[in-house]
Amino acid sequence: QKEDVVVTLLPAGHCPGSVMFLFEGENGTVLYTGDFRLAKGEAARMELLHSGTRVKDIQSVYLDTTFCDPKFYHIPSREECLNGILELVRSWTSLSHYHVVWLNCKAAYGYEYLFINLSEELGIKVHTNKLDMFRNMPEILCHVTTDRYTQIHACRHPRDDDCFRGNRLPCGLTCQNGNPLHIISIKPSTMWFGERNK
Repeated sequence: QKEDVVVTLLPAGHCPGSVMFLFEGENGTVLYTGDFRLAKGEAARMELLHSGTRVKDIQSVYLDTTFCDPKFYHIPSREECLNGILELVRSWTSLSHYHVVWLNCKAAYGYEYLFINLSEELGIKVHTNKLDMFRNMPEILCHVTTDRYTQIHACRHPRDDDCFRGNRLPCGLTCQNGNPLHIISIKPSTMWFGERNK
């Protein structure tokens, strides 16, 4: 038996290109989320999730989520996280040019929101190992750099934690103009947040 099914891709808000799948057929409508991160009110702005003035009737939702666990009862909003990181980075980098921040990012993508906002707010580009990974995201290119002599780093090394323990950034930088660097590490991770009590 054949049935026509309409498949609509909706933005998942996770990493660039991430989508949720909305399946619509004779037997109803199903939403498969995949990994997603939507702030309150974002679904209301998705026209393709609506029929006229109301949300489409969805019979089943398949949540692909790591965070269906009581310890993740409250995950701060993206804006709350950004404001906390901004405050910390601003106070640290304002101490001297030798006070630098390493963003310990465990994945290649998904941190663009953070990089763009830090760069715009502080006027400091974020050091990454290479720029070709962002070639299809031109809006971020003016916020990242391969120049190691910046105060915010998101560079990576196979043994990142070992590098950091040696007061050395993953790119190998340990000092600037003969002055040793003072490095703090920020791990932007929901998984890490869930392991903490506060």
